[in-house]
Amino acid sequence: MATASILWADDEIDLLKPHILFLKGKGYDVTTVNSGRDALDCIAARHFDLVILDENMPGLTGLETLSEIKRTQPDVPVIMITKSEEEDIMNQAIGSKISDYLIKPLNPNQILLSIKKNVHSSTLVSQKATADYRQEFMTIDADIAQAASIDDWYALYRKLVYWELQLSATDTNMDELLQQQKKQADHEFGKFVKRNYERWLANPARRPLMSNDIMPQRIFPMLDDGQKVFLIVIDNFRLDQWRTVQPLLAEHFNIDDDGLYCSILPTATQYSRNAIFSGLMPAQIATMFPDLWVDEESEEGKNINESPLVKTALERFRKRYSFSYTKINDSTNAEQIINSFGNFDNYDLNVIVINFVDMLSHARTESKMIRELAHSDAAYRSLTESWFRHSAVMELFKRIASRRCRVVLTTDHGTIRVDNPIKVIGDRNTNTNLRYKVGKRLSYNPRQVYEAHNPATMGLPTSSLVSSFIFAVDRDFFAYPNNYNYYVQYYDGTFQHGGISLEEMLIPIITMSPK
Repeated sequence: MATASILWADDEIDLLKPHILFLKGKGYDVTTVNSGRDALDCIAARHFDLVILDENMPGLTGLETLSEIKRTQPDVPVIMITKSEEEDIMNQAIGSKISDYLIKPLNPNQILLSIKKNVHSSTLVSQKATADYRQEFMTIDADIAQAASIDDWYALYRKLVYWELQLSATDTNMDELLQQQKKQADHEFGKFVKRNYERWLANPARRPLMSNDIMPQRIFPMLDDGQKVFLIVIDNFRLDQWRTVQPLLAEHFNIDDDGLYCSILPTATQYSRNAIFSGLMPAQIATMFPDLWVDEESEEGKNINESPLVKTALERFRKRYSFSYTKINDSTNAEQIINSFGNFDNYDLNVIVINFVDMLSHARTESKMIRELAHSDAAYRSLTESWFRHSAVMELFKRIASRRCRVVLTTDHGTIRVDNPIKVIGDRNTNTNLRYKVGKRLSYNPRQVYEAHNPATMGLPTSSLVSSFIFAVDRDFFAYPNNYNYYVQYYDGTFQHGGISLEEMLIPIITMSPK
């Protein structure tokens, strides 16, 4: 571990010689001064990794010296040492952003621990994360090979996301190894879905919670219990993104159920979100409410009937609850909704769709600047967290908490960063999605895809232009042979959805109650 330079300011510095010798014996370069003014002169002359300040010094007090240090070098960690246990002094020191607060008499190991925490924390965390992941590596490999149920895959995916967040927050060389495990996990998960998906649909009592189960199994029971509920759907929202915004919401809500559910196929808004709101599979929507289903070949928007679909679900289950439906597309829209927030009090169920993350995903494909800003999964998460923290949506959640309402926060599907093109040929009526294709005369390598020659067995509608669906697995995306090289270069590394992967199918459903 690299040494560190420390400045220690105390008007009784001679009495602290044993502590200083102890730190020097640990390899630290310690400079001592007797006053706050001398401390400021030293800081102006050279860089220090950490400053230790006595609070009660003649002339410039420790708090006054601290204020000057933070004004000129705000990133230098400062440890305040005092004989006083007065709360006001503690409050002032903490308010001035000290890194630690120690009370005399001092223990050498107490000082050493504080220095390690503030100077070597990132190095120690990286070393610990690396060592822990190395120990976990073989366990994860075994989990991937042995996963036999959806609960196994939920647990494994949570573990992979945990390690992804841990390693991306530290300076380790383990990221590439973890990415290989994620690819392996997605590959095996694709096999699992191929074996089980149609069986799940044929036997609803034994399947995992899926998109069309959200309303009857999660929302209606809360309403029946007399609770006012907000169902908030953030389009295209993955588990790792939820983990980054979770601490922001934990300040205002008790998170009762940090869960996952399984999106239906295709993992695309037209199918999965309409299934959420209607409580039906797409084929059932097309049959029972043909005026509310928009076919692939239609020029109409694919999600223009979400509010009517919520109404059909309430009526079908004989629920007499009032509801509102709101879609938030931008910050102006969100601020308008917040300004009229009282209107939500009139309804038992308030459904809110938030489109920012999906817009970010598509913008990353189309905008070179956004590609640079979200060049990796870690950067994509960071942009999501920054938007959430500073957007009007955060204020929306605060308002909901103040109304003492329950919240179910979820999404319709996730997204995956694709990097492997596979060729497909279709006619002019074939849809444009890169992770699934619908058509009558599709040509492809069947070993590279999940085929659905009979859409009805997968709960999918058919039309005169549809005979089969195919779904991409792993990190594949469909590319046409015409202008192939340009197409591949343009879409390689973009975030896409519609197919089969842990990131697209295993998605958060979070139940929260106000604190």
